[in-house]
Amino acid sequence: MTATVRMTPTTLADGRELIYFDDSEPYVSGGATRTLTDARPLADRFAPVPDAEGVPRPVTGPELRRDPLTGEWIPMAAHRMNRTFLPPADANPLAPAKPGAVYQDGEIPAEDYDVVVFENRFPSLLAVPGVPDAPVQRDGEPLWTVRPAAGRCEVICFSADSTASLSTVTPRRMRTIVEAWTQRTEALSALPGIEQVFVFENRGKEIGVTLHHPHGQIYAFPYVTPKTTTMLAQARAHHERTGRLLGRDVLDAELAHGERIVLESEHWVAYVPFAARWPVEVHLAPRRDVPDLPALTDAERDDLSTVYLALLQRLDRFFVGPDGEAIPLPYISGWHQAPTREGRDVSRLHLQLFSVLRAPGKLKYLAGVESGMGAWISDTTPERIATRLQELA
Repeated sequence: MTATVRMTPTTLADGRELIYFDDSEPYVSGGATRTLTDARPLADRFAPVPDAEGVPRPVTGPELRRDPLTGEWIPMAAHRMNRTFLPPADANPLAPAKPGAVYQDGEIPAEDYDVVVFENRFPSLLAVPGVPDAPVQRDGEPLWTVRPAAGRCEVICFSADSTASLSTVTPRRMRTIVEAWTQRTEALSALPGIEQVFVFENRGKEIGVTLHHPHGQIYAFPYVTPKTTTMLAQARAHHERTGRLLGRDVLDAELAHGERIVLESEHWVAYVPFAARWPVEVHLAPRRDVPDLPALTDAERDDLSTVYLALLQRLDRFFVGPDGEAIPLPYISGWHQAPTREGRDVSRLHLQLFSVLRAPGKLKYLAGVESGMGAWISDTTPERIATRLQELA
């Protein structure tokens, strides 16, 4: 099932990049080409913007502010207050263009597609041409450090069918999605100033999804995120003590004990982690030590395409409603990859998938100690989560 995918890039009306990833004919062979022209009357996103007096001013992008108490960078992206929020079905911006319709505000010009990736119209991170990516002090205060949020945010649509979900795509389509994740990780990692690429999916209204069309996102950060910084510190300390990879030893420990293993294949292992904190949480890791998605072999990517679907389909049966029907699991799923430069020698690829649903109709809300102090309290045990997933094999 090694991927045969044709990439076709184009530019949207406001200058954002869009890339079709095709695996079906006649597009994959080049016998036909998807629609490349965006007919919307959108202004160039970097064009000067008139102020209240009508004077054109250079466009400004989102800003990063450094929290002096934690050292963390916080993006300030006020323009996202106006982003699309739960539109009606006939105004879905991720749906393909309607045949014969006047094209107005959909993001994808083609009337059908396999997989498509494009720059987010309302990004949290955006590199504005000509704006230097250098930290400065605001108002002369040494504690107030700011810099441009010079990264990139992309959307990846898994299917043209708005009623589908990632768990319902075919293994062939899943393989195309894996290839798109890999290609975008590689391309974004090569951009100037990018320190980390995060590939993730939010699914379900309980998670706060504002568009229900099956899609994920890819963020290219100009800094290493707090979660990864913490994980790198643990991995470095472990390597200094033992000379081994922490991710490798975690996987070996789970395999040796076996109690929380929920799925195995030739190249991948899914398990509930020893200190799982969410009501449903599972990690998926390759058997071979690799730092990121581009480092996977074709065989590992092929295997991932079937293993991940099997895991998602099992998770969609985790909870059952009063009527006996399975409840599609709301979840966040993200790939922990090595940063582009820092800590690659101690990093190990794995996917983390978790849900805020703790029972049918009941959500886990973060208590004061969790939100305020980051002191987590689990409402279940990892062993119970694993037992349920094993029952669904």
